[in-house]
Amino acid sequence: MIENVLWVAVAFMLASALTPRKKNWRKLLGAAGWVFFAIHWFIQPGHYLEINDYFNVALVITVGILCLMISYTMFREYRHPEILENKSADITSMATSATALGSLFYFPFAQMESLNVWIIGLVTDNVLWTMHLLNMPAELTAWNKIGLNGYRVEIILACTAIESIALFIGLIISVDAPWKKHLKAFLVSVPVIYGLNIIRDVFVIAAYGYQWFGPNSFEIAHHTIGKIGSGIALFAIAYVVMRILPELIELIEGVWLLVTECIQNILKKVVGNN
Repeated sequence: MIENVLWVAVAFMLASALTPRKKNWRKLLGAAGWVFFAIHWFIQPGHYLEINDYFNVALVITVGILCLMISYTMFREYRHPEILENKSADITSMATSATALGSLFYFPFAQMESLNVWIIGLVTDNVLWTMHLLNMPAELTAWNKIGLNGYRVEIILACTAIESIALFIGLIISVDAPWKKHLKAFLVSVPVIYGLNIIRDVFVIAAYGYQWFGPNSFEIAHHTIGKIGSGIALFAIAYVVMRILPELIELIEGVWLLVTECIQNILKKVVGNN
């Protein structure tokens, strides 16, 4: 079901991105895409609650709410196209294009078994090689499982950083800039994210295998330290990418303004001042 919802969301977003700007019904297509994208995120908290990953529970709910805000804004832009007349950039269309492009890159790895197995196997081999380089007696217990000191960790698609890589690729491609700047932004983000993710996986397996944090070593290393470290790293990488592609700042500022305006409108309606 989740996969079908995702494909429907991407199909609407892609149709919106490919529709000429003069056709205002592209906004309606985009709004529908963001609704299905929100449904995709709202389905997921149950899975993360089962594995006690509360960080991701909060994250997917927040992303789902953001999707609904963008959908609502695009629907308003469809009904009242004059809203865009006084704006320097069409932020919702830019965000829709970036999400569609990133999703097109990500979904083949999520849906096609050959690509799924290839990237998981590649990351597993790279993690094992790095652990051996650090003189850790890790061993391959299955094609995607690494054992250390009697403890085993399975490498899954989420351990490959493909979601973050797809996000940056979508953002980089979606802005209008010279190709040299696109290439530079790609080189300072995608390879760096992949390399840092290998280090994160090594840290999690080592922390679990050597029980650095006691009985809950995996949860502490993976759910807390790993996610905080990933967040800081992605923030730093995003800063460097924005220095290379300042056009991205306009998109991010626009999304931030969209969110704050939606919250203000909701608050006005709640307190009865609208």
